[in-house]
Amino acid sequence: MGGARWRRLASQVGRSVAVWAVSTVTMLVLAGILPDFKLQSADGDSATRIGVTAAFGAGAFGLLSALVWPLLVRLLLLVPALVLGLLVFVLNGSLLLIALRINPDGGLRGQVAPETAVVVAAVMSAVASATGGALAVRDDDAYRRRLYRLADRRRRAMPPGPSSPGTVFLQLDGVGHDVLLAAVAKGLMPTVAKLLGGDRPTHRLTPWRTDWSSQTGASQLGILHGSNHDIPAFRWYEKDTGEVMVCNRPTSAAELQRRAVEFTGDGGLLTLDGASRGNLFSGGADEQALVLSIAIRRRGRENRSRAGYFAYFSDPANAVRTAMSFVAEVGREIGQSTRSRLTKQRPRIKRGGLYPLVRAFATVVERDVVVAAVMGDMLAGRTAVYADLVAYDEVAHHSGPRSRDAAKVLQRLDRSIALIENVAEHAPRPYRIVVLSDHGQSPGETFQGRYGLTLGDLVRAGCGLPVPRRARRTHSGAEARAAVRAALRRPVEEKDGQHRHPGRHSEPVVLASGNLGLVSFPDVPHRMTKEEIDARHPALLTTLANHPGVGFVLVRSEEHGGVVLGAHGAELPVAELDDKQGPLADFGPGVADAVRRTHSFPHTADIMVNSWYDPAEGEVLAFEEQIGSHGGLGGAQGKPFLLSPHAFSAPVDDGEDLVGAEHVHQVLRRWLRECNGPQVPLTDEQSERAA
Repeated sequence: MGGARWRRLASQVGRSVAVWAVSTVTMLVLAGILPDFKLQSADGDSATRIGVTAAFGAGAFGLLSALVWPLLVRLLLLVPALVLGLLVFVLNGSLLLIALRINPDGGLRGQVAPETAVVVAAVMSAVASATGGALAVRDDDAYRRRLYRLADRRRRAMPPGPSSPGTVFLQLDGVGHDVLLAAVAKGLMPTVAKLLGGDRPTHRLTPWRTDWSSQTGASQLGILHGSNHDIPAFRWYEKDTGEVMVCNRPTSAAELQRRAVEFTGDGGLLTLDGASRGNLFSGGADEQALVLSIAIRRRGRENRSRAGYFAYFSDPANAVRTAMSFVAEVGREIGQSTRSRLTKQRPRIKRGGLYPLVRAFATVVERDVVVAAVMGDMLAGRTAVYADLVAYDEVAHHSGPRSRDAAKVLQRLDRSIALIENVAEHAPRPYRIVVLSDHGQSPGETFQGRYGLTLGDLVRAGCGLPVPRRARRTHSGAEARAAVRAALRRPVEEKDGQHRHPGRHSEPVVLASGNLGLVSFPDVPHRMTKEEIDARHPALLTTLANHPGVGFVLVRSEEHGGVVLGAHGAELPVAELDDKQGPLADFGPGVADAVRRTHSFPHTADIMVNSWYDPAEGEVLAFEEQIGSHGGLGGAQGKPFLLSPHAFSAPVDDGEDLVGAEHVHQVLRRWLRECNGPQVPLTDEQSERAA
């Protein structure tokens, strides 16, 4: 407590010194360009003496403004508004004249005409105000005080809020359960530590298990809309339409949301009086900002995807705060990547080009806009808010999930949670804050980095096709890039280099989702069987299953319905996975159910390839350019967390596991019912389908 008080004091002193220095420079510049304003005697002075005079004058003017101006404002409240506008400039100029006169050498050096004093005082006041504001806006305490004043104004303008509690669901994208615990143990996340520990813990921490597709698209669609049926990966090829679906592509997100609503017969978790902020999907919320699934709408009042940016940056203080942090984050990334290269850190991927700007957007711009939007929702008394903060996920992809770079991001996310928690004290209704994640991340070098070829190269080799000497760089599945493109209205409909109308015996479509690979043959209208693939490419499945970078392969089978293939000829029918896990043995609990569920999807690829996994180190091999990845099975990527208030019922009974995003959706719906919140109860038939 005492340390925080001293840090605040040091911050305030530092800001005061900075404002003083800028004011001194401003006074020197004005003295050089205004003929009636001089800071030196008629005989001339040294530069040092002139600087001392300017520093004394600027300090005295600032001190007088701080001490005398509040008293003058009280007196001027009795003056008519028209006269007050003129008096402000006159009195401000008078304060400058006094500041120069009380200078010990003022009679000799500080000389200014009265009319010039008004101009000088006005300019110095504007510069000092801008400097102080620019420094203060990066201070969370100052930022919070501004929000409190806003809350007081809104409360006076709005009717009293409901007495029932509202709920804020705050998603920390990509933060795994174990990463969160490690950050708390190291003191990186004191706000989360306070919720979990302290004298009176208010929250409980529950791990949950993702589906095979451990990525934001599948998890968030299941959490918000109650169904992630037929989402086999982050990106996949659909034979019936000839399209590549990508979860962070606006057109794909809109279609996936439409399918989920049709499948469940329900609009989503946030259907009534809800707000969706920074998500891939809307959850059925009326209030939406930075939601990717509505970003394809070009015009119209119903398009509010980018409204959050306009609302946030319309406040100049917000713009300055975020702009300064953005520049600092770009510099931080350049410094961190340079250090990584100089120390020859391994594993390491390229972090040049536009990546510093993308990272700064995810860790600063999107974070600030989303947090401010959530605060606004709380001050407006909305019943349920779901927001996604993608900062950690973006950095961990490139720096590693347990890197020092990612740890710094966790610290700043904890400060965001603290801001939201503190604003709840000023909201017109009580709020319960739930913090959760959609998946974790598993470390490890890239498949290409270890073996010198991509998964696409390996597939081509197994098919007897020529392999290019120089592999094409794989696309990243990071959500931040799509958010940047959507915010800037850039086209995001790339086709990943695949054919829309493939011909006979066309080349296979190979797509990557973290350490999960998907291989499809577009000229065959149905999902191919093992027997068909062997007849067409006899060496392909053997090449994949026996490669040391591959953990297991899933393929349809005429004889068994589906089989899992592993090294040394291992072949296990999907129906027997519970009794004999075979190649799945190292992948942890629940893997058989996850594989069986994905095998049942209509759009599962002809060949599903999961990378090698080292259970001792928790490492996988990403088929994308990522050293922290998620999307498949293996390690921390499949173990996110749910941090919930004790005021809610326990997520699951003792001894029961929380499995799958759809199960999490049911838990969140139950909690909203406990708050009399915005949900449309599911019918028995819909509940059975969702289960």
